[in-house]
Amino acid sequence: MTPNEVVKFAKENDAKFVDFKFLDFVGIWQHFATPISEFSEDIFEEGLGFDGSSIRGWQPIHNSDMLLIPDPTTAKIDPFIEMTTLSLICNIFDPVTREGYTRDPRFIAQKAEAYLKSTGIADTAYFGPEPECFIFDDVRYSSSSNESFYAIDSVEGIWNTGREEFPNLGYKPKNKGGYFPVAPTDSMVDLRNEMMMVLQEVGMVVECGHHEVATGGQCEIDMRFDSLLAMGDHLQWFKYVLKNVAFRNGKTVTFMPKPIYGDNGSGMHCHQSLWKDGKNMFAGDGYGGLSKMAMYYIGGIMKHAKALCAFTNPTTNSYKRLVPGYEAPVNLAYSNRNRSASLRIPVTSNEKAKRVEYRTPDPSANGYLAFAAMLMAGLDGIENKIDPGQPLDKDIYGLSPEELKDIPNVATSLEDALNNLEADHAFLLKGDVFTPDVIEMWVNYKRSAEVDPVRMRPVPEEFALYFDC
Repeated sequence: MTPNEVVKFAKENDAKFVDFKFLDFVGIWQHFATPISEFSEDIFEEGLGFDGSSIRGWQPIHNSDMLLIPDPTTAKIDPFIEMTTLSLICNIFDPVTREGYTRDPRFIAQKAEAYLKSTGIADTAYFGPEPECFIFDDVRYSSSSNESFYAIDSVEGIWNTGREEFPNLGYKPKNKGGYFPVAPTDSMVDLRNEMMMVLQEVGMVVECGHHEVATGGQCEIDMRFDSLLAMGDHLQWFKYVLKNVAFRNGKTVTFMPKPIYGDNGSGMHCHQSLWKDGKNMFAGDGYGGLSKMAMYYIGGIMKHAKALCAFTNPTTNSYKRLVPGYEAPVNLAYSNRNRSASLRIPVTSNEKAKRVEYRTPDPSANGYLAFAAMLMAGLDGIENKIDPGQPLDKDIYGLSPEELKDIPNVATSLEDALNNLEADHAFLLKGDVFTPDVIEMWVNYKRSAEVDPVRMRPVPEEFALYFDC
């Protein structure tokens, strides 16, 4: 839509308010609303001012004024606000120079798409993420100087087979037993269907929904692939819709990668391909039906995987998932059909569907940053003809230590990922897609706000291990 069409759209739907949404540096949607009487086409040129010092990882207080300009192509009616509200996703600008703000994740995604076109390699990067999540009935947690605990619960939790539920009907998916039993073992059918209906109402193409492997309400809903920037927008709507549908049904959704010990965590496998002039550049006659370009793209992902983890697996909790044995792809290998490899080539005879699936990322990621970083790594592989080596067509989880010793791994902790990002980020700086201040702020914020607080606090398991030492 154009600005004029958005104004007409708001009038046609009798909108009472306009909600302006934007993503903070870490990856959480922020917003504020104005009455419809304050809305006009001028906003798409003049923008709206706000305090950038109150947004994580953004401006210092002495230089806090920033400008928000909505993107008219993102106009939708918010499905959760009682009074009809027009929703717009916004870009962030410097109010003096009117230039895009370097730490605006959406601007970084836009620059990644522009850089791709400038290389002549392709004109479109398609991404198809598969974000998994847990749907819980109750969550409690606290962390203070003398206390630390969390407690989660789900009517599906295997730990509740003996609970008095008046009556307990016994249908609880076992650990690793959630893929794909029908109802009543899968108790989430109606809730997922409601989620899929709302996703479609906001314009997303939904391919399927199902229970996932873990006990305790793990689910997955798959979206149709789209271009990098559009998929960044879709992922934000996806999280927003799932959380709010669950909330109005008395449940809660988390995209935290590993909320349950001893069972599978939640990943976000990312399917990706490059296209030019309507042709899939990843289709070819090589291994798995891929082109040489696709092989080099895989080589770039593998070379920069540890640094990529700072964006694709950006939480300390991410590395509770990235351990062998729980379908978490920690080994940097590629293979046809093989889900134990970090890079899988899905089997398809359709040339348009030829793609690479990177299985390491998780849904705690800021989608704009993660997709942009993966694209930049893949392009570096293409530009430098990085050979990914030979495929590994074996069950990697079943290999002996001797066989595994020569297979590289992804990062083992958030600190490890950040250290690798500091040492290996030149590929991200091409075309000013990521800028040095973005890398520096990301590393500093993650260390001070996440790594150090987790590292410095005792956890309950330490009392079990060491109290009687």
